[in-house]
Amino acid sequence: MNPETEKTMSRPEAVNAPKRTAELEELLIDAEADDEQVQQSHPLVRRPWLLLLGLILVALNLRPALSSMAPLLSEVSKSLGLSAAQAGLLTTLPVLCLGLFAPLAPVLARRFGAERVVLGILLTLAGGIILRSNFGEIGLFAGSVLGGASIGIIGVLLPGIVKRDFAKHAGTMTGVYTMALCLGAAMAAGSSVPLSEHFDHSWAMGLGFWVIPALVAAVFWLPQIGQKHGAHNVAYRVRGLLRDPLAWQVTLYMGLQSSLAYIVFGWLPSILIGRGLTPTQAGLVLSGSVIIQLASSLAAPWLATRGKDQRLAIVVVMALTLGGLFGCLYAPIEGLWGWAILLGLGQGGTFSLALTLIVLRSRDSHVAANLSSMSQGFGYTLASMGPFAVGVVHDWTGGWNAVGWIFGIVGAGAILAGLGAGRALYVQVESEKV
Repeated sequence: MNPETEKTMSRPEAVNAPKRTAELEELLIDAEADDEQVQQSHPLVRRPWLLLLGLILVALNLRPALSSMAPLLSEVSKSLGLSAAQAGLLTTLPVLCLGLFAPLAPVLARRFGAERVVLGILLTLAGGIILRSNFGEIGLFAGSVLGGASIGIIGVLLPGIVKRDFAKHAGTMTGVYTMALCLGAAMAAGSSVPLSEHFDHSWAMGLGFWVIPALVAAVFWLPQIGQKHGAHNVAYRVRGLLRDPLAWQVTLYMGLQSSLAYIVFGWLPSILIGRGLTPTQAGLVLSGSVIIQLASSLAAPWLATRGKDQRLAIVVVMALTLGGLFGCLYAPIEGLWGWAILLGLGQGGTFSLALTLIVLRSRDSHVAANLSSMSQGFGYTLASMGPFAVGVVHDWTGGWNAVGWIFGIVGAGAILAGLGAGRALYVQVESEKV
């Protein structure tokens, strides 16, 4: 075995709290961590303000294609004659593509360079948005696939670019990146219905509007194409993740908490419309809940490292999430905003803790990059089943009450997986230079 081969042993004392707390300042996982020459190069960013603006604009586009559909889903379904199961498939396809296409991102980056890939995929995202809003039922589904695939690829590459070019400000940039994601999702959820109403009640315009920020981001990203960031050379290989129970527990937690998140993105407005809210009101509730996620997504990783492990934190944020979901589904409508806030606090924490677990369960950046790829690839594929199940159950029952069983089952599964993933252990893998 190569002298640089490292076996990571799972043991409770493995995690040194001060060291791991410092590493949480770099929660953005680098998909190119295995490319030694890229990691060792430190390019001079000539216009950092332009790069920062480009990164923010790109990050703003990683959620609108997902969250803009939910408030308009009822109108789209009525217009095209979609069943609830078909509507469920429509909410499932983008999430499924997040998982299926995420592993493609490092491959494309090594071949063409991360900056060029981001620009090209921004254009495919714009194409997907145009396709789903202008070409009937076929375009709707095909555009959803293209949009989800585009978001999956950019979402893997962007954190690595942030870490590489703003290495001395990784903690601050983590917050900026998270804020951009939440802001983009909230803007689309809250304004898609008003936009459609402004354009003569055209859901196509409400969905198609989001091609504009995608194209704007592409324009501001264009100057990054000429930058040289070093040659790509696969220098490390991590083996054994697929055989490690802890890696699967991290993956299951990522997938199951994401399933609840994308159920909310895909179906919460429809559930609230069924309870008597207007589409505009339902979109604003989703938007407000997403904005609240910002507070807990920034606080939860810091709080989670105060104890000996993350199990208690996982139980708390999942309890908040389930409480908010059940409140939105069953509680009197007068207290809806309180439940939406509770839901936002819970889901912001569940997502950031999923990212935290990837860092804490990995001994080095190479393991973290591979564990991140595994948890996103398998996790988002699993997550896509949640929105589809909600559509099927609603189709079978003709109402929303039975959906609570899905919330409960998925939430319980996430807690069980989190209790395993939250232990202070390392995944047992071999990380070797090749």
